[in-house]
Amino acid sequence: MAPDALAGQKRKRVAAKAAPEKKSKSKSKTKPDSGDDEQARILLLESQILESRRHYNNIAALITIVKEDEAAESQILATVALCRVFSRLRAAGSMNKSKGTPEPEVIIIQWLKERYQEYADVLLRLLQSDDPVKQSTALTLAMRLVKEEVTNQKVQSDQAWKQGLFFKLVAALLTSTEAEGLREEFVENFVEEYDDVRFYGFQAIAACLKDTVSPAEQEIVVANSLTMLSAIEGVPESKDELEDWYGQAPEHPKHPLYSVSTHKRQGQDAWLALLRSGLNKEQRKEVLSIMTQKVTPWFSKVEMLMDFLTDSYNVGGASSLLALSGLFFLIREKNLDYPSFYQKLYSLLDAGLLHSKHRSRFFRLLDEFMSSTHLPAALVASFIKRLSRLALHGPPAGIVVVVPWVYNMLMKHPACTFMIHRVTRDRALKEKIEEEGMDDPFNMDEEDPMETDAIESCLWEIETLQSHYHPNVATLAKIISEQFTKRSYNLEDFLDHSYNGLIEAELHKELKKTPVVEFEIPKRIFTAEEGKEGQGSAPAPALNPLGSLLTKVLETC
Repeated sequence: MAPDALAGQKRKRVAAKAAPEKKSKSKSKTKPDSGDDEQARILLLESQILESRRHYNNIAALITIVKEDEAAESQILATVALCRVFSRLRAAGSMNKSKGTPEPEVIIIQWLKERYQEYADVLLRLLQSDDPVKQSTALTLAMRLVKEEVTNQKVQSDQAWKQGLFFKLVAALLTSTEAEGLREEFVENFVEEYDDVRFYGFQAIAACLKDTVSPAEQEIVVANSLTMLSAIEGVPESKDELEDWYGQAPEHPKHPLYSVSTHKRQGQDAWLALLRSGLNKEQRKEVLSIMTQKVTPWFSKVEMLMDFLTDSYNVGGASSLLALSGLFFLIREKNLDYPSFYQKLYSLLDAGLLHSKHRSRFFRLLDEFMSSTHLPAALVASFIKRLSRLALHGPPAGIVVVVPWVYNMLMKHPACTFMIHRVTRDRALKEKIEEEGMDDPFNMDEEDPMETDAIESCLWEIETLQSHYHPNVATLAKIISEQFTKRSYNLEDFLDHSYNGLIEAELHKELKKTPVVEFEIPKRIFTAEEGKEGQGSAPAPALNPLGSLLTKVLETC
């Protein structure tokens, strides 16, 4: 029911005031309305609403402009005008009812709430527009209405956050495929700035991840939730940091918004909802790459991540490596007991490791994993031996990483230096070895690095690399045969080598001395030197070995 039907005795006066407006409309038929006229009309409709409740029907007119006017400027102006109108009405208490409110007033309040809901739905649709200006404007206006909801309602603020426009706003951002920049703006301008927005934002994200039923919608919500959660960095560490509120500050000192542990629990629940929602392989890798920086700070019980990390390891490939990185962080920083960590790490040393595009990342993590001087010598020896064996079949760019890493490990773990200098004191055994050789005791197929017998072996693989075809590899491998005067090598200097890099380095190397080359330029390539070109009926020239080989190839083809 329109509010004009309830105006009673003042209805005639409203009609009298509306007459000039109708007259001006009739004149406008002879001349097309300009943009300025439309803006003036919108501002007039807004001012009339704020002047008297008799003009509440102007709200419906403004909503119609927002829905039907294709002109961006007019649509945005009407949208902003409606935001101001509803903010004023809510601040004045015109949309709240109490026990003693008369029935006609209740009907008007109900009508206003219906128009407000209609306007809110329009804003949510504009959030999914392909126009960035409309999207940003709709987000700003929607959050302005959220502020009024959580500030000027008689219901509790918690209920307004959870059941009002804010929850629908977050849901719209998560289900939209056209709002990537808008999600970044929301996180940057609201989530990171205000503690209550972050608190209830986590709740909304967790609820949306649990409530989606369609597989297609679930895929979109998961991807967008990951984007938003990974962008949130402001983890509160003390109660003093909880002081920035978008709505009203909680009155009760024991309110959950004042509790750091409760804030972190909201973030923990949101991340758990995401991890349980079925991530694909790329999303899983993205989560694992930010696990220690942005995920674990929200968890009070990091053991809850164990299942996810274990499942990620079983995926294989880069996911296994990233999962072990998260496990190592939990072991070192959170004192988590995971006895099979190094066994799982050892299993990643396979034939494709030195050829992998993740080789640099692996060695950075491996250097960190093996940095402790308290590791058993037998364990370290297994890693050294296995990587040395893999280097025999690896590319030069991978070998130049293995050799410095082996050198650093030998310096950190002196007990392993027996692998490069073990003297056989039994003369008979020594003579037998020199005549017949010996079997390498290292068991390459053993999965447990403590049972490979690598410590009983030697690094003949590194000595073999001293005869490598690439001069850089051969030169680098010789450091094992020299005195260990260098404390350690900086591994970063060797991680980014590639085939192209090594070739470019050789081609641009400055020669200290020009090499002396002696050769004779042959007069012919495919024929013998004594042969002559045919003259008249003279026989064809005889072919040399290269010419004969070429003839056979042509005949075969």
